[in-house]
Amino acid sequence: MDKEKMAEWLAQGSIAIPKLLLQHYKRLGLTEVEFMLLLHLHAFMEEGVWFPTPDELAERMTLTPAQCMEALRKLLQKGFVSIEEQVDGAILSEKYSLKPLWEKLVHHLISESMNEHKKERQEEEQSLYTMFEQEFGRPLSPFECETLTMWMDQDGHDPAIIKAALREAVLSGKLNFRYIDRILFEWKKNGVRTIEQAKDYGQKFRKHQSKAKPVSQEEHRQTVTFYNWLES
Repeated sequence: MDKEKMAEWLAQGSIAIPKLLLQHYKRLGLTEVEFMLLLHLHAFMEEGVWFPTPDELAERMTLTPAQCMEALRKLLQKGFVSIEEQVDGAILSEKYSLKPLWEKLVHHLISESMNEHKKERQEEEQSLYTMFEQEFGRPLSPFECETLTMWMDQDGHDPAIIKAALREAVLSGKLNFRYIDRILFEWKKNGVRTIEQAKDYGQKFRKHQSKAKPVSQEEHRQTVTFYNWLES
């Protein structure tokens, strides 16, 4: 093969196709024909041809010029492509823009991310309600369900922190919402935001309690001191 010819081919360069567009064009509502036409438009623009004709597009596709024109019309109608005016010296001309396509892709990705986060939050909240009902051994009352919601939405407590407070109440043998609410209040007041911080806070308190109230070796083996959050 002629090396100079190969070098000429390689010198023509390549176009970058966002992987996200390849993965999500179907969800954006694009057909395979529309997607391929957009890629050809992108390639023409990379070559400096900003307003390729239907005939020029048809030369690179298995569509007729009339079919290319119809596909272009649909892309414009669906808001994936726009036509803008450009001025080169004293010459006024038109060009295609793919900015609407990229905006739609970004909007779709943000919406999908938000929906995924919302789904994860719903699953986490359901797990939280289930854990409370298991520990209490009964369905939660409407007031208790409302309290759980307020802890998350109004007080801004992460579900994982609420679970940690529930475990603390279980260990302390004080399984009631007032006690758990007090734990969450103390943690928030002292900057406890993660599970690790909650564990460290509890350990430091118990260590302080054990120093403040010495017990015999026999008593130590039989009892464990827990934080009475309601007395803090």
